[in-house]
Amino acid sequence: MVKNIGESGRETFIAELARELKIRNYSYRTVKAYVGAVRQFESFAEERFLFPDENLVKDFLLLKKEQNLSPKTLHIILSGIKFFCGEVLRNPLKLDIKFAKRQTKIPVVLEREEIMDIIRTSNNLKHRLIVALAYASGLRVSEVTNLKVGDLNFSQSSILVRQGKGNKDRLTVFPEKLHGDMEDFIRTKNRTDYIFTNINDKKLSTRTLQKIFKNSARKAEVNPLATFHSLRHSFATHLLESGVNIRYVQELLGHSNIRTTQIYTKVRPSSLKKVKSPF
Repeated sequence: MVKNIGESGRETFIAELARELKIRNYSYRTVKAYVGAVRQFESFAEERFLFPDENLVKDFLLLKKEQNLSPKTLHIILSGIKFFCGEVLRNPLKLDIKFAKRQTKIPVVLEREEIMDIIRTSNNLKHRLIVALAYASGLRVSEVTNLKVGDLNFSQSSILVRQGKGNKDRLTVFPEKLHGDMEDFIRTKNRTDYIFTNINDKKLSTRTLQKIFKNSARKAEVNPLATFHSLRHSFATHLLESGVNIRYVQELLGHSNIRTTQIYTKVRPSSLKKVKSPF
């Protein structure tokens, strides 16, 4: 057990947390989330920060819950604290805390024609390819920003998604319809170059891609609740509706658990038109 030390000493332990997470190849977002959670816990616990017990952690989580944080966010905070206690303080706490399940919401799914309208609204080839590729290949916004020329396989019509969510590589589809425009777009780039960059040849941020989508979606006058991630939702839903095996869809999306993919099996309003009531 560590000895009681001042604020600067506590900061050293937080730095050690970040170092340990990076060594274990946790994603940037997870490192940021865990370190942020432990910083908040440090501010709450003060001199007890390095000597936590179950009641102290529960009191902190109750405070966070009263701030109307979602069960998902509370779970991330708890995971960060558990990692810190077990791997940095070497004081693994037995924290058997359960959070209420989040309400399952049917994701916003766009019709194929709506997505085509979004693509057509822009005269910018880069913007059209960003939206088209996200939908056609089921990519997350961060995966689109991280794509490099060498990740495209034209002969196999596939894309290698490197270090997706959970730091996993996977293959997904790269439709031939996009080959021609993509070949024109990357003609002057090298295999190690990012595909989508700004005028300074720096890869575009996820925020920039989200703005591109929002602007194009607004011009196309589609569902205002749609986000960039709706393209991935639509990819999965359309595949399942066309009869593709859910296991294949799971692999293309990079889901570890089939239950995550099963959310796309929910009936959506537009699909009801194809169903005849027995009445």
